[in-house]
Amino acid sequence: MTAVVRVVLADDQPLVRSGLRLVMADHPDLEVVGEAATGAEAVQQVRDTCPDVVVMDIRMPGMDGIEATRLITAGPTTTRVLVLTTFDEDDHVYGALRAGASGFAVKDMALNDILAAIRVVAAGDALIAPAVTRRLIADFAGRPARSSPRPVEGITEREREVLTLIGRGRTNTEIADDLFITVATAKSHVSRLLTKLGARDRVQLVITAYEAGLVTLPG
Repeated sequence: MTAVVRVVLADDQPLVRSGLRLVMADHPDLEVVGEAATGAEAVQQVRDTCPDVVVMDIRMPGMDGIEATRLITAGPTTTRVLVLTTFDEDDHVYGALRAGASGFAVKDMALNDILAAIRVVAAGDALIAPAVTRRLIADFAGRPARSSPRPVEGITEREREVLTLIGRGRTNTEIADDLFITVATAKSHVSRLLTKLGARDRVQLVITAYEAGLVTLPG
C-alpha cells in the first residue's frame, strides 16, 4: 500500500485552504490533518499532529510563514515545509529557504503540480518551481557581491562541479548529461554532497553554491 502523506495547510485565506483540502480529498495518498490561519497556529498544528508536510503561506498575520518555518525546522523533526505563495507579490523566497523550507511553489501552478510538489517534498527531496528559480537567481543577482565568498571545503573537484550545476537549478538527469556520467552516478555525487556539507536537502545545496560564489550570474 502507498504511504499516506499527512499534511497541514497553513494559509490565512480560508478559500485557499478549503480548495486544497477538496482537491486532496480525491487523492487517497494525501490526508489533511490540520489547518492554520497564522504562523503561530501552524507551529502548534505541527506539534499536535506531527505531519509529513506543511503547505505554508508566507504572508500571514502575526507570525509570518518564514518565522513559522524556522521554528518548525529548528528541532529534531521529520516535518518538511513546502512554501506556497503568490510569488509575484512576495520577495521573501531566500528568507524562506534559509529558514529551512524544502520546497517553494506558486499558487498559480496547476493543482496537480502542487500535489506533486507535496509528494516530492514528503519523499525527502527538494523542489523549487522553475519560475521561483528564475526569481531566486534574479534576487541573488541584485545582491551586493560577497567580498569573500564562503569557501566549500572537503569536497572533490567533481563534487564541486556537481554543486555548481545544482546551484544553476540542474536536475540529476541534466547534471548527468552535462558531465557525461550516468544518472545513478549523479545521484551518488548529490548524496555525498548532502552528507559532506551537512545539508538537509537540495535547496540548501543551492544556497551553498551561491554563497560559495560557484554560480556565475548573468550580468
